Amino acid sequence: MTIQHMTRATLAATLIATFSHAALADMPPADVQVPDGNTVALETVGVGAITYMCEAKDDGTMGWVFKGPHAALNDSEGTQVGSYYGPPATWEALDGSKITGTQLAVAPNGDGNIPLQLVEANPAEGEGAMSGVSYIQRLNTQGGVAPDVACDEGHDGATAVVTYQADYIFWTAN
Repeated sequence: MTIQHMTRATLAATLIATFSHAALADMPPADVQVPDGNTVALETVGVGAITYMCEAKDDGTMGWVFKGPHAALNDSEGTQVGSYYGPPATWEALDGSKITGTQLAVAPNGDGNIPLQLVEANPAEGEGAMSGVSYIQRLNTQGGVAPDVACDEGHDGATAVVTYQADYIFWTAN
Protein backbone atom coordinates (compact mmCIF):
# COMPACT_ATOMS: atom_id res chain seq x y z
CA MET A 1 0.00 0.00 0.00
CA THR A 2 1.38 3.40 -0.90
CA ILE A 3 1.49 6.35 1.46
CA GLN A 4 -1.25 8.04 -0.57
CA HIS A 5 -3.56 4.99 -0.13
CA MET A 6 -2.74 4.79 3.59
CA THR A 7 -3.57 8.48 3.99
CA ARG A 8 -6.92 8.03 2.23
CA ALA A 9 -7.73 4.98 4.35
CA THR A 10 -6.77 6.82 7.55
CA LEU A 11 -8.79 9.87 6.53
CA ALA A 12 -11.82 7.70 5.72
CA ALA A 13 -11.57 5.86 9.05
CA THR A 14 -11.23 9.15 10.92
CA LEU A 15 -14.27 10.64 9.18
CA ILE A 16 -16.37 7.55 9.92
CA ALA A 17 -15.34 7.65 13.58
CA THR A 18 -16.09 11.37 13.78
CA PHE A 19 -19.57 10.95 12.29
CA SER A 20 -20.26 8.04 14.64
CA HIS A 21 -19.31 10.15 17.67
CA ALA A 22 -21.42 13.06 16.40
CA ALA A 23 -24.43 10.77 15.94
CA LEU A 24 -23.99 9.36 19.42
CA ALA A 25 -23.77 12.87 20.88
CA ASP A 26 -27.24 13.65 19.46
CA MET A 27 -28.84 10.56 20.99
CA PRO A 28 -30.74 11.22 24.21
CA PRO A 29 -29.77 9.24 27.30
CA ALA A 30 -31.34 5.77 27.52
CA ASP A 31 -33.68 6.89 30.32
CA VAL A 32 -35.53 9.32 28.05
CA GLN A 33 -35.53 7.34 24.81
CA VAL A 34 -38.89 6.44 23.33
CA PRO A 35 -39.58 2.70 23.16
CA ASP A 36 -39.36 0.91 19.81
CA GLY A 37 -42.57 0.86 17.81
CA ASN A 38 -43.09 4.63 17.79
CA THR A 39 -42.50 7.23 15.08
CA VAL A 40 -41.98 10.98 15.28
CA ALA A 41 -45.24 12.75 14.45
CA LEU A 42 -44.38 16.35 15.28
CA GLU A 43 -41.25 18.27 16.27
CA THR A 44 -41.56 21.62 18.04
CA VAL A 45 -39.48 24.13 19.96
CA GLY A 46 -41.03 25.37 23.16
CA VAL A 47 -40.11 28.96 24.03
CA GLY A 48 -41.49 30.42 27.20
CA ALA A 49 -41.22 30.65 30.96
CA ILE A 50 -41.57 28.61 34.12
CA THR A 51 -43.05 30.10 37.28
CA TYR A 52 -41.67 29.25 40.73
CA MET A 53 -42.96 30.36 44.13
CA CYS A 54 -40.99 30.75 47.36
CA GLU A 55 -42.80 28.63 49.96
CA ALA A 56 -42.40 25.91 52.55
CA LYS A 57 -41.64 22.56 50.91
CA ASP A 58 -42.93 19.19 52.11
CA ASP A 59 -39.91 18.77 54.38
CA GLY A 60 -40.62 22.13 56.09
CA THR A 61 -37.70 24.02 54.55
CA MET A 62 -38.23 27.12 52.43
CA GLY A 63 -37.45 26.84 48.74
CA TRP A 64 -38.48 27.65 45.21
CA VAL A 65 -41.38 25.37 44.23
CA PHE A 66 -42.32 24.70 40.58
CA LYS A 67 -45.75 26.15 39.80
CA GLY A 68 -46.03 25.68 36.06
CA PRO A 69 -44.86 26.40 32.53
CA HIS A 70 -46.25 28.59 29.79
CA ALA A 71 -44.63 28.32 26.36
CA ALA A 72 -45.35 28.67 22.69
CA LEU A 73 -44.72 25.52 20.64
CA ASN A 74 -43.14 26.55 17.33
CA ASP A 75 -42.37 24.61 14.17
CA SER A 76 -38.96 24.65 12.45
CA GLU A 77 -39.77 27.99 10.77
CA GLY A 78 -40.67 29.63 14.09
CA THR A 79 -44.41 29.65 13.46
CA GLN A 80 -46.50 28.87 16.53
CA VAL A 81 -48.33 25.54 16.19
CA GLY A 82 -49.44 25.13 19.79
CA SER A 83 -48.96 25.90 23.47
CA TYR A 84 -47.59 24.17 26.53
CA TYR A 85 -48.99 25.11 29.95
CA GLY A 86 -49.94 23.70 33.33
CA PRO A 87 -50.57 22.33 35.79
CA PRO A 88 -51.37 19.76 34.78
CA ALA A 89 -48.74 19.73 32.03
CA THR A 90 -50.79 20.18 28.84
CA TRP A 91 -49.66 20.34 25.22
CA GLU A 92 -52.32 21.93 23.00
CA ALA A 93 -52.23 22.29 19.22
CA LEU A 94 -53.77 25.35 17.56
CA ASP A 95 -56.51 23.02 16.22
CA GLY A 96 -57.73 22.57 19.81
CA SER A 97 -56.56 18.99 20.31
CA LYS A 98 -54.57 18.54 23.51
CA ILE A 99 -52.86 15.97 25.68
CA THR A 100 -51.62 15.55 29.21
CA GLY A 101 -49.30 12.80 30.35
CA THR A 102 -47.39 10.95 33.02
CA GLN A 103 -43.66 11.56 33.49
CA LEU A 104 -41.73 8.32 33.03
CA ALA A 105 -38.14 9.53 33.33
CA VAL A 106 -35.79 12.50 33.47
CA ALA A 107 -32.09 12.90 32.74
CA PRO A 108 -29.80 15.80 33.64
CA ASN A 109 -28.82 18.28 30.94
CA GLY A 110 -26.16 20.44 32.55
CA ASP A 111 -26.08 23.26 35.07
CA GLY A 112 -28.79 25.86 34.65
CA ASN A 113 -30.99 23.68 32.42
CA ILE A 114 -34.14 21.80 33.35
CA PRO A 115 -33.75 18.05 32.82
CA LEU A 116 -34.52 16.11 29.69
CA GLN A 117 -37.81 14.27 30.05
CA LEU A 118 -39.87 11.37 28.73
CA VAL A 119 -43.66 11.54 29.19
CA GLU A 120 -46.25 8.91 28.31
CA ALA A 121 -49.24 10.68 26.77
CA ASN A 122 -52.81 10.24 27.93
CA PRO A 123 -55.44 9.91 25.18
CA ALA A 124 -55.96 13.18 23.34
CA GLU A 125 -58.91 15.46 23.89
CA GLY A 126 -60.31 16.57 20.54
CA GLU A 127 -59.34 15.56 17.03
CA GLY A 128 -56.23 16.99 15.43
CA ALA A 129 -52.46 17.14 15.70
CA MET A 130 -52.36 15.61 19.20
CA SER A 131 -54.57 12.64 18.30
CA GLY A 132 -52.69 9.37 18.65
CA VAL A 133 -49.65 10.85 20.42
CA SER A 134 -48.08 8.12 22.58
CA TYR A 135 -44.99 9.85 24.03
CA ILE A 136 -43.51 13.33 24.40
CA GLN A 137 -39.77 13.90 24.72
CA ARG A 138 -38.29 17.12 26.09
CA LEU A 139 -34.78 17.51 24.68
CA ASN A 140 -32.14 20.22 24.20
CA THR A 141 -33.27 22.17 27.26
CA GLN A 142 -31.87 25.63 27.90
CA GLY A 143 -32.55 27.47 31.16
CA GLY A 144 -35.68 27.06 33.23
CA VAL A 145 -34.24 26.10 36.62
CA ALA A 146 -35.40 27.71 39.86
CA PRO A 147 -33.78 31.09 40.48
CA ASP A 148 -30.59 31.36 42.50
CA VAL A 149 -31.90 34.08 44.83
CA ALA A 150 -32.92 34.07 48.48
CA CYS A 151 -36.02 32.13 49.42
CA ASP A 152 -36.68 32.30 53.16
CA GLU A 153 -39.54 33.26 55.49
CA GLY A 154 -39.00 36.89 54.54
CA HIS A 155 -39.70 36.03 50.89
CA ASP A 156 -42.61 33.62 51.48
CA GLY A 157 -45.07 33.93 48.59
CA ALA A 158 -42.64 35.64 46.22
CA THR A 159 -42.81 34.44 42.63
CA ALA A 160 -40.07 34.19 40.04
CA VAL A 161 -40.51 33.67 36.31
CA VAL A 162 -37.58 32.03 34.55
CA THR A 163 -37.24 31.80 30.76
CA TYR A 164 -36.46 28.52 29.03
CA GLN A 165 -36.41 26.75 25.70
CA ALA A 166 -36.72 23.05 24.87
CA ASP A 167 -37.46 20.78 21.95
CA TYR A 168 -40.72 18.84 22.36
CA ILE A 169 -40.89 15.76 20.16
CA PHE A 170 -44.29 14.08 19.83
CA TRP A 171 -44.41 10.38 18.95
CA THR A 172 -47.19 8.06 17.75
CA ALA A 173 -47.32 4.25 17.86
CA ASN A 174 -46.55 2.51 14.56
